[in-house]
Amino acid sequence: MQVSDDMVLVKSCQNGDLYAFDTLMQKYEKKVYSLCYRMSRNPDDAADLAQEAFTKVYKALPSFRGQSSFSTWLYRIVTNTCLDERRRRDSRPSTVSIDKPLETEEGEMALTLPCSDPDPLTVAVNLELQNEINELLAMLPPDQRLVLVMRDLEGYSYLEIADALQVTMGTVKSRLNRARSRLRDLYLKKEEQIHPVLHLKEKRGWNHDL
Repeated sequence: MQVSDDMVLVKSCQNGDLYAFDTLMQKYEKKVYSLCYRMSRNPDDAADLAQEAFTKVYKALPSFRGQSSFSTWLYRIVTNTCLDERRRRDSRPSTVSIDKPLETEEGEMALTLPCSDPDPLTVAVNLELQNEINELLAMLPPDQRLVLVMRDLEGYSYLEIADALQVTMGTVKSRLNRARSRLRDLYLKKEEQIHPVLHLKEKRGWNHDL
């Protein structure tokens, strides 16, 4: 039903119905923005990327013939937009500010305690973990980062990712495996730097007791 509904809206868009295009944007804007944010790690850049992607979609709609679902075609444009921008700006240093609101599929969420009064330490730990994951993601090559974000963080299927990136599912799985392995190695390396297992001084003291 969703695919059928999308095609009805697409046909209306191709006939000049701007309301139909606005309906499509509202339907997919949260997922598009979420993907753009995961790739750019900046809410302003994500908004610009999402707008750029939707502009490309609108311009390309007359040539869309339905060889794939509209959502797959849309994600292909979004991912290419993110990758193109990332390649241009990959050398630019970026930081994550804890003062910025959390980004969720429902929009921005201010860092305030809800009525249930959860443990403030839990809130702080969750925020720190999110920032740490974002920092580690930034160290991955763009193609690996994209498949990991789409699969593990955004929940796209292997087929959707393959169609969006125009690669085989084998390539998607290979990139995902490398991304997960690389992310794990980066995490372990960071943990070793912060929490060394055993200091040299401790080793000497242990041997002396023997």
